[in-house]
Amino acid sequence: MLALGKLLDLTLASHEPAEKTQVTVGGVRLRWLGEGALEVRPPEGQDNGLDLLLSAGIHGNETAPIELLDELLHGVARGEIKPRARVLFLFGSPAAIRRGERYVEQDINRLFNGKHELSSGFEALRAAELEQFARVFFSVPGRDRLHYDLHTAIRGSKIEQFALYPYKEGRQHSRRELVRLREAGMEAVLLQSKPSITFSAFTYEQLGAEAFTLELGKARPFGQNEQVNLDRLQTRLRQIIEGNEPPADDTLDGLQLFSVAREIIKHSDHFHLHLPADIENFSELSKGYLLAEDLAETRWVVEEEGARIIFPNPKVRNGLRAGILIVPDTGQRLA
Repeated sequence: MLALGKLLDLTLASHEPAEKTQVTVGGVRLRWLGEGALEVRPPEGQDNGLDLLLSAGIHGNETAPIELLDELLHGVARGEIKPRARVLFLFGSPAAIRRGERYVEQDINRLFNGKHELSSGFEALRAAELEQFARVFFSVPGRDRLHYDLHTAIRGSKIEQFALYPYKEGRQHSRRELVRLREAGMEAVLLQSKPSITFSAFTYEQLGAEAFTLELGKARPFGQNEQVNLDRLQTRLRQIIEGNEPPADDTLDGLQLFSVAREIIKHSDHFHLHLPADIENFSELSKGYLLAEDLAETRWVVEEEGARIIFPNPKVRNGLRAGILIVPDTGQRLA
């Protein structure tokens, strides 16, 4: 196997390879762009016009997606996977990956779309670097652009594998991409309705990519991901890379859609979230339930039918989102 195919090993060792470009026997070119960043180009004349960005490890303790990208890249470097798309593999937060921690100083996935310019520290610098990697990769005009940012969650979930679809005013969500997600094993998609500061929101809003945050189960250490079944996703990603996706019907049967009802924002250290510490994502909440309280008698009371909670986290910094209240969506606004 080509040495550059061992991008994860290079990242874990904080090692810069002496040889920055290598070519497989089949003519696939691998190019090291920087720490945790590797570009794959198909052989001359076999490029199908897709630019695919695959990122993982934005949070360093989310190891199942990191291992998945490592396996795919090994397949490319061995010549077992034959790309027809350009692919950029990114391991988002090398320092946190090496520590096995979610982040070191601050959450990188809250530092995109200009937020890193208002912050400091190496994680803000890394967010800017990741934006630049993506900006350069998606700079070629006339090509399809797709970004999957792979994560696992802090807590368990009643719907284990789901996607978040970013929002941009004037742009509709794509039914075709939702079908692709269903075929990749996603059970639900949250259709977002306001701009965000995550990595996938940046590539969707600023670079015109179809972009998604994929939540793939619960975060566990390296080598302990037997319970996270990513077989369907791995198969679909390989098909996308090789340009041989089988046809699928355009119905969304089997895929649950949700939209954001409200975000719960933590304003102060007095914030209190009235939920069990071990509550799972997608847990249902009844109307009238007192969800949270903060200063100045601020109260969040559930008013919506069919409301559920995802990403509840009262430990976030003041001013950040401490949870999302979601409701079922009919999908009538899809393109």
